[in-house]
Amino acid sequence: MPDERAELTEELRRLVTARLLDPLSILLESDAATAELQRQVEQDAAKWAATMLGSDEQAAVHTCARVLAALFPSDSPFDPPDRWWRTPLGRVVARRIGHPGTDHVSFSTAGAILGITRQGVHDLVGRGKLDRHPDGGVRTTSIRARLAQISGGTR
Repeated sequence: MPDERAELTEELRRLVTARLLDPLSILLESDAATAELQRQVEQDAAKWAATMLGSDEQAAVHTCARVLAALFPSDSPFDPPDRWWRTPLGRVVARRIGHPGTDHVSFSTAGAILGITRQGVHDLVGRGKLDRHPDGGVRTTSIRARLAQISGGTR
């Protein structure tokens, strides 16, 4: 199984390049104009990944928030497709800050975040392992708590 830090570093490098540097190169009509920035991203992506996965919770949350703000700018709440939660960045964001755009998600999104089926989420809600939200779906705080249990070895 590939190293989580290496996977996250590569995804951050790829996303920053595709979403920020490549458009800037196109606008400036010059790859040379962003060459130094590309070298900086190569170095910093590893630092960001280490911080996001590290033991300093506050630094990890702050770095996750900065990365999301830079890579996914929008005037509307952050609402990625379910498949995004299975990416290295999606997994670390789920653990560190949960779903940043809402206090509850659908059963299918909860399943995507947890890496289980929608039916598995129904089962966890029925067993009191996840909290149902009064408006429907699952509370994101309970999903994050479940992720903490799983990473701590308690299923």
